Amino acid sequence: MTKHTTLVEALNANATTERDITFIEGKSVENSLTYADLQTNALGLLHHLQQRGLTAGDEVILFLRNNQTFIEMFWACVLGGMVPVPIAPGISDEHRAKLVRVFNTLRRPYLYTDEASWELLKKFVEAHVAADEFHNINGKTLLPEQLRGREQKGRQHIPQPDDTAFIQFSSGSTSDPKGVVLTHRNLMTNIDAIAAGGGYTDTDVTVSWMPLTHDMGLIGFHLNMLVCNMRQCLMPTDLFSRRPLLWLQKASEHQATVLCSPNFGYKHFLKAMGDKTLDGVDLSRVRLIYNGAEPISTELCDQFLSAMKPYGLRETTMFTVYGLAEATLAVAFPRRDTTYQAVHVDRKAMRTGDAVRFVAASDADAVSFAVVGSPVLDCEVKITNDKNETLAEDFVGDIQIKGPNVTAGYYHNPEANARALTGDGWLNTGDLGFIHSGQLTITGRSKDIIFAHGLNYYPHDLEDIVQQIPSLELGKVVAYGVWSEQQQSDELLLFILHRGGLEDFMPLAQQATHLINEQVGLEVSQVIPVKRIPKTTSGKVQRRLLADDYVNGEYDEVLKDIRALHEAAIEADDEGDLTPLQKELKTIFTAVVTDKPIGLHENFFDIGISSLALAEVHQRIDDAYPGVVDVVDLFEYQTITEVATFMEGKLAAK
Repeated sequence: MTKHTTLVEALNANATTERDITFIEGKSVENSLTYADLQTNALGLLHHLQQRGLTAGDEVILFLRNNQTFIEMFWACVLGGMVPVPIAPGISDEHRAKLVRVFNTLRRPYLYTDEASWELLKKFVEAHVAADEFHNINGKTLLPEQLRGREQKGRQHIPQPDDTAFIQFSSGSTSDPKGVVLTHRNLMTNIDAIAAGGGYTDTDVTVSWMPLTHDMGLIGFHLNMLVCNMRQCLMPTDLFSRRPLLWLQKASEHQATVLCSPNFGYKHFLKAMGDKTLDGVDLSRVRLIYNGAEPISTELCDQFLSAMKPYGLRETTMFTVYGLAEATLAVAFPRRDTTYQAVHVDRKAMRTGDAVRFVAASDADAVSFAVVGSPVLDCEVKITNDKNETLAEDFVGDIQIKGPNVTAGYYHNPEANARALTGDGWLNTGDLGFIHSGQLTITGRSKDIIFAHGLNYYPHDLEDIVQQIPSLELGKVVAYGVWSEQQQSDELLLFILHRGGLEDFMPLAQQATHLINEQVGLEVSQVIPVKRIPKTTSGKVQRRLLADDYVNGEYDEVLKDIRALHEAAIEADDEGDLTPLQKELKTIFTAVVTDKPIGLHENFFDIGISSLALAEVHQRIDDAYPGVVDVVDLFEYQTITEVATFMEGKLAAK
């Protein structure tokens, strides 16, 4: 494949080919855009931007739901030397708050968003920020409707390899989002490494549902494909959330060879599949399925491969990888065309500086990890202890990376740079792991990051949200993520200091769950009353000690009592006759939310229904009553009774 030095050079070269992007909008709804048309549309948008006074170096936040709209503006910015800043739109106020924080962090910001998102954002900004701040954002906002017409082309800017290509803000942090600055050199170096590690050719075809605001979605399954002149198919993330089986149906239809998903995506797919069969699906052409972006479950890998074997998927396709935005994307890849490798180690020897003890998979203290391979081309990896000393193989420590693919730092954030950049050319990833026979294994994270739905969430962010409850004093709540073998994902635990009775604790737990669920879209697994919050002598909260007590069953009895109180309250609340629609809706919710009871009048967010579960509920309602309920309505009508009343009104008006 031809190597390029900048993204601009790559698009201009490949715009002369017949390659295209297919945008999947539904089972029977697709449209295609050739790379030539992408270049034309991007230059047309660039003309509008330049007419409005935007110049090279200006930053443009992309806050968009539509993949094609996103991609065309991304390339308009790149071709004009402007700096795209992707931000996930979401549907909660916390997503909108993050956008405002990012806007205020940037030096010369503009906002590009769709009209529906802007209306919701405008309401939030008017209510939560100062008048002059609202005026500034309002005056710098551009909508697609304002930039129609592609007849005139903008003037291309010729970037240098070390110019900033775009800024990737951290996926989960909201109170202090960090902007990873990526240059053209960073990108082209890592794209070449991924192409080599993945064995790409221009005959490969990809299908991805990963969001374009995530590095795996944008870099791994759009920029990579364009630079390598491959055919690519993009599916909206919310479509995958609602119809996960469509992912592999489309992979079969388009004869895809390369796919991807984080851990939760495989779980979501298998749950939706259940006992169903995928009629007509043929996955025999697939040669790689990337598995990364969050901790990899070996059990889930095996379940997925086993379930897909009847459809032609080979065991050698599972490609367990490691990467992060600070590395542009990829850090380590395994060998291709081999079954994925796992190691089994003693869970009692997993602290920084410990020598790894390998055990049999059947050992009572065994914990299994997927091997993520050796460093990709032009990227170095080492393991260090707390003193920044390099450790030998088979010792657990901090994973550090170095190379021309690694960011030079975070955007105007000296505190974050001081924490991550070691001063000797290396970057501390914040992840823990070890190297065995030249192959890297990830064992955890040193900063208590909580992984959920492919994103990272920081405990202090979630604690700040719960701290909004007036009766909670500062420092009386602790958030932590504990890996659940049964759920094959992190359980989000909230520990709240409480010395009263459980009857008094229940409303507090509901408020905490509601706030986390509504503002961040995360499902809280357990809210646990504790008599004390352990701290170090210097006053730092020892979150891990509380989590260890939970894992060891210290709170089993109190959680059993809380569940009994909850079920009794639901039983009393649901007394009386249900309308047919209420019965139908309760059946839908009960089928989706299997791990907790839900009453007719119980607020969804109080019990912690995840955004993924709400998307599934919405899809089932939409299947039965097409077009009656939008997923956003489930955030406005927050009980089964309220949804039923809303639907009855809509149905009566038809």
